[in-house]
Amino acid sequence: MSDDPAESVTEATAEGDSETASEADASEFEDAEVVDRDAENGESVSDASDDSTDDESDAVSDRVAEYDDELADEVAALEARVSELEAEREETEATVSELESRLKRTQADFQNYKKRAKKRQDQIKDRATEDFVERVVTVRDNLLRALDQDEDADIRDGLESTLKEFDRILEDENVAVIDPEPGTDVDPNRHEVMMRVDSDQPVDTIASVFQPGYEMADKVIRAAQVTVSKDE
Repeated sequence: MSDDPAESVTEATAEGDSETASEADASEFEDAEVVDRDAENGESVSDASDDSTDDESDAVSDRVAEYDDELADEVAALEARVSELEAEREETEATVSELESRLKRTQADFQNYKKRAKKRQDQIKDRATEDFVERVVTVRDNLLRALDQDEDADIRDGLESTLKEFDRILEDENVAVIDPEPGTDVDPNRHEVMMRVDSDQPVDTIASVFQPGYEMADKVIRAAQVTVSKDE
């Protein structure tokens, strides 16, 4: 050490600075080691965390894969059922369409049948009417010939013959004359009572026929008008 006080102070200061610098370097080194250790520890923790996350991820993946497989089976079954139902629906729609088509054809055939049947009925009716008129006009011709006779001529026979001819025509048409005998009971379905009269017939029986009636195929066309015997 120098004998000069100033130099001594300077040297002492320099030595102190050198020691301080050394201590600072040592502290920085220690801090760096701590940082390095912390970094290593951090990396270790990070690695451990990553490993744990990977394990959990693998476990979830396995669960999802297992769940997806089950779901896939269910979906496949549902899709198969849907396909089956769609096929049934298409078959049902085809059946319905065929039935509707058949129904329409049947309805059309029925309408055509009704038209043909009505036409045949009209034709039969027209022919029946035509035939009846042809026979009735014959009766008219006979009546005209009877009227052409001289006023003094006896035409009764001719009229009776014409009446018989007319009755034959009515009989051919299944028309019967309603002409009850006196003393028979009154049939309200076939007889129309016009009045009650004094008569030798039993009470409430037919006394006389005012106008005969007609029936065709058991259907009354016109009721007979009759008088009925009253109580004395």
